[in-house]
Amino acid sequence: MDSIVKSVIEQFTERAKFGKEKYGVDLDREDLVFGEWVTHMKEELMDAILYLEKLEKLYKIPKGGK
Repeated sequence: MDSIVKSVIEQFTERAKFGKEKYGVDLDREDLVFGEWVTHMKEELMDAILYLEKLEKLYKIPKGGK
């Protein structure tokens, strides 16, 4: 296994442990319906966009990346 794949697997494992400790549930939970899972994913993706916007501004990356 290459170092990048190994690193990502380790990060996923740590993230899963963190989530279980913080929220007391994991992705095997069965108390959410489809729409609730969609909402969770939308919220996570919106957060990701905010982080990208912050990085663009922090590193003064012009729109379009050029």
